[in-house]
Amino acid sequence: MKHRALGKSGLEVSALGLGCMGMSEFYAGATEAESIATIHRALDLGVTLLDTADMYGPYKNEELVGRALKGRREGVILATKFGNVRGADGAFLGVNGRPAYVRDCCDASLKRLGVDRIDLYYQHRVDRTVPIEETVGAMADLVRDGKVRFLGLSEAAPETIRRAHKVHRITALQTEYSLWTRDPEEAVLATVRELGIAFVAYSPLGRGFLTGRFRTPDDIPEGDYRKFHPRFQGENFAMNLRLADRVREIAAEKKVKPGQLALAWVLAQGPDIIPIPGTAHRTHLEENIAALDIRLTPDDLRRLAEAAPAGITAGARYAEQAMKHVNG
Repeated sequence: MKHRALGKSGLEVSALGLGCMGMSEFYAGATEAESIATIHRALDLGVTLLDTADMYGPYKNEELVGRALKGRREGVILATKFGNVRGADGAFLGVNGRPAYVRDCCDASLKRLGVDRIDLYYQHRVDRTVPIEETVGAMADLVRDGKVRFLGLSEAAPETIRRAHKVHRITALQTEYSLWTRDPEEAVLATVRELGIAFVAYSPLGRGFLTGRFRTPDDIPEGDYRKFHPRFQGENFAMNLRLADRVREIAAEKKVKPGQLALAWVLAQGPDIIPIPGTAHRTHLEENIAALDIRLTPDDLRRLAEAAPAGITAGARYAEQAMKHVNG
């Protein structure tokens, strides 16, 4: 397994992490048994960064990850998040960054995960009603209390990152990044590189679209969140399929899978970028890890940049209400 520095934490993590969200919600086809087997296989293959959040399930994903890590906690960099509030029925109730809420969430996550310390604790979405200094101040208290090792932000704007970093070192910034979501290139990547913050790229496969798995909207299983995702709808789907087809053509020339090529592209954007593709299946996990051995030539990178220039993807990254909470 290749490794990359986790910002200036002094830690190195596997160059590819594992996103666990889809094991419990949003994407169809997961089972607990296969999900836990996938986590175990990831650990066997040298993956050390596992990513979850309290909102996944809600709450169920942290419990699943905790069960999978029983007896295997050593050497794992365990990341979880707080801030997206959900009701017991799963309803989305907004974003909360108030200090008391931060403390309560951390205690609850520790219990669900079955650990005494979280390695990397993210604010999942920025609460625009609470000064970031107050939220990160409460997160810093968790570090001083020994409940958390390092702090992160997710979907935060450059100025927010700078303000947070002045309160306590931010180790990682997590944001969507792939061939079909190149928004971070506008300003976020430059900001985190200036500050020595690792960039953790979620959805590096374009929520599975770049793997070539979906040829028509009917290929999306019932009960799958992507049925309602803007980029998987109508004309957007058809326009985005042209991008996926171009990636597939280049992948075929290199004799690799489209998803592997998409991952290799993200990895090639800098040694400070750590993709965390999500999967609940061992076969997909092994395919993803094989992307670490793909070498892209300057010509490969040029052709991919031409096939997927910034802004080419049709449709927003999220539905309208959720988009209000990105780049906060």
